[in-house]
Amino acid sequence: MKTAILVMAMSILGFTAQAQKTINKNSATIVLVHGAWSDATAWQAVVPLLEAQGHEVIAVNLPGHGSDATPFTGISLRSYVDVVKNAIGDRKNVILVGHSMAGIVISQVAEEIPGQIKELVYLAAYLPQNGESLLSLAKQDADSHIGKYLQIDQATGSANVAKDGVIDIFAADAPAQVGDYIANNIKPEPLAPLATPITLTDANFGSVKKVYIHTINDHAVSFTLQKAMVKTNGHISKEYSLPSSHTPFISMPDKLADIILAASK
Repeated sequence: MKTAILVMAMSILGFTAQAQKTINKNSATIVLVHGAWSDATAWQAVVPLLEAQGHEVIAVNLPGHGSDATPFTGISLRSYVDVVKNAIGDRKNVILVGHSMAGIVISQVAEEIPGQIKELVYLAAYLPQNGESLLSLAKQDADSHIGKYLQIDQATGSANVAKDGVIDIFAADAPAQVGDYIANNIKPEPLAPLATPITLTDANFGSVKKVYIHTINDHAVSFTLQKAMVKTNGHISKEYSLPSSHTPFISMPDKLADIILAASK
């Protein structure tokens, strides 16, 4: 999604990026990782709300997304993980938030640098166990609408969503102008990271605190699958719910920010 999407959304929803920052002696670094068919600008309405509470906020842009022109042949799950780790650097006390596909990414990051991660926040996200991939989890999601609109291009190693399914899947509760913009500008997604299994251990990944934010009216990662993954994982310390579609950072950024802030305490 382009910057214009979120600028429009903020205007429609009455938000402004000119939030006054406050001093927070208990501030954390909040790292936001977008999902598939998206980019870092997805968080634009949320970032100032988090910064206003004194937190450092980093919205990571994954390779091949937004304005990044990395060829799909050079993109892997490892490249996603490395970009997030590089954004974190040597910071500690990190709240690592992953939306949708990024649940896979933040899980692998936590496995590799558990001592730097205070908490993982899964937002309508795939919550894997050792050896699982996004595709292996997605195949279990009978209630998702993605399957009937998914377009796979083996020649380019990419996946896309048919234009007539975009609003239904991603932005059913977004303002009409925003939904139309997303549908008209959606870009293909690299396939390789979606099919790559991850390696997780109880000693590393299992030691990091985790919370899950459910999106009840989600047609991408269904509420049914979200609940099933949380139950199977068994290590979620707290659950929250939003009455939103797959993109609450567009439709209800204030409520989403409040939950992230609550989780960061």
